[in-house]
Amino acid sequence: MTSLLDAWRLTYRYPHAADCAVSDVTLMLEAGSLTALLGANGAGKTTLLHLLLGMQPELNAQIRLDGHKLSDLSRREISRWMGFVPQSEHLPFDYSVLEYVLLGRAPHLAPLAVPGAEDVLAAEAALAEVGMTALTDRPIPELSGGELQLVMIARALAQQPKIILLDEPTAHLDLANKAHLMSLLKRLTERGITILASLHDPETAAGSASHIMLMRLGSMLASGPTAETLTAHNLSETYGVPVAVQRVQGQWLIRVIGEEK
Repeated sequence: MTSLLDAWRLTYRYPHAADCAVSDVTLMLEAGSLTALLGANGAGKTTLLHLLLGMQPELNAQIRLDGHKLSDLSRREISRWMGFVPQSEHLPFDYSVLEYVLLGRAPHLAPLAVPGAEDVLAAEAALAEVGMTALTDRPIPELSGGELQLVMIARALAQQPKIILLDEPTAHLDLANKAHLMSLLKRLTERGITILASLHDPETAAGSASHIMLMRLGSMLASGPTAETLTAHNLSETYGVPVAVQRVQGQWLIRVIGEEK
């Protein structure tokens, strides 16, 4: 596979912070892959996603998107390439589901332009992709957590990006919604969309992701194909506790086996 998104030696420290949130991180995101970014709270996963989106312009020269320096691309061009699904979002207005998903069409519109028929069709297609067509007219505040997560993915899909970055998309979801969401992400990669999702649960990642990236305290400890990377040693280093990893009839079983180091 070819690499679609690359970063070299990314280091970032928040103002007034003693330690780096991201330290000397190099990565390659393969086209068409579903990559899970794993690590404990505070590992730097969210910060890394923000850096890859170009939210710290001084680092953009160290990131390449399909061979182009991120620093050479406009914000609109980056948004046409990459969609982002945050953990949560504060909305100042009570948008309907369709109105909210139409916000994803902004990179394709001229400044102050109103979405047209083509944009509505793109938004409706995105809602159909995630199975939320029936909720088109429902106000966003009335959605359940699982419904809102799918609608946020629909907004990213409405951008028609080649890459989607997701920050803890399974957080606060029950088992059924978690399984449904991970199945959706796998289906999107089969359509050719490249996905990088930060996750807390290694078993969820193991069951769906083709590739794994492991972070601890801002550093990338290991990365590669799931079967090669998701080892007991690597997970123990990542989470700071002894972890056992087993494969039973094709299923991953991952559990903590001791006290914190």
